[in-house]
Amino acid sequence: MNNRQFEKIQNGQGFIAALDQSGGSTPKALAGYGVPEDSYSGEDEMFDLVHQMRTRIITSPAFDGDRIIGAILFEQTMDREIEGKYTADYLADKGIVPFLKVDKGLADQKNGVQLMKPIDDLDDKLRRANERNIFGTKMRSVIHEPNQSGIQEVVEQQFEIGKQILDADIIPIIEPEVDIHSDNKEKCEEILRDEILKQLNNLSEDEHVMLKLTIPTNANAYKQLIDHPRVLRVVALSGGYSRDEANAKLKENDGLIASFSRALAANLQANQSEGDFDKALKEAVDTIYDASVNKR
Repeated sequence: MNNRQFEKIQNGQGFIAALDQSGGSTPKALAGYGVPEDSYSGEDEMFDLVHQMRTRIITSPAFDGDRIIGAILFEQTMDREIEGKYTADYLADKGIVPFLKVDKGLADQKNGVQLMKPIDDLDDKLRRANERNIFGTKMRSVIHEPNQSGIQEVVEQQFEIGKQILDADIIPIIEPEVDIHSDNKEKCEEILRDEILKQLNNLSEDEHVMLKLTIPTNANAYKQLIDHPRVLRVVALSGGYSRDEANAKLKENDGLIASFSRALAANLQANQSEGDFDKALKEAVDTIYDASVNKR
């Protein structure tokens, strides 16, 4: 494991950019960027276009290691190059720690939650991640209802796979997202916190994980998790909130930093000039950085 990157993630001032839209969410990401589905044909062309979008973001002077401490990549982005370097190496040269999305999407809802689909090729992904100098991984489940057994199953699945990732000398980001539209979001978060604490307390002293969580209804509801010695960092997803709303909520939570996707790229368009694109990205980066480091 890269000790310099470990220290940056643990103590660095800034946030983690989420650039990990995959097959199912890529058309929506491209549409938001101003590239409609009828403008390309087939997956190969679609992924070429999304790599061009990500390359434009990553190579922008606004995307720098002074404000962005890490970036989460899709598998194809990890395997592609930017200016002659594999994406993770290009990011590392900018002082940005690379992560990889490893899940294969969500299973159907049951017991108020959506577990992850089986990741049958995880060992191979982790081997390739090490070859590509990836520091950490990310995997997502979703919680819709305050169902005790369902939430327990989500957390247990996340930590079981997380330990497999730790065995590969890679840091896992555990992401049990609580749906912001849940009728009882606050209760979901209480159950989730307690279930995560159970799992954290079972980790050994040399095992560390990261957590990626929905910004809680009650400010600092996850403070116990942020302060836990087995937690390297807790980051927040925007979860469908607008950037302004997500930033305002984030500021209320001490020690919580952003890991935004849609809120980061919301005002970026394919037809923008380089100057306008860089300006829009800089505004997003600056405001998300401010919400991550400047608390009450």
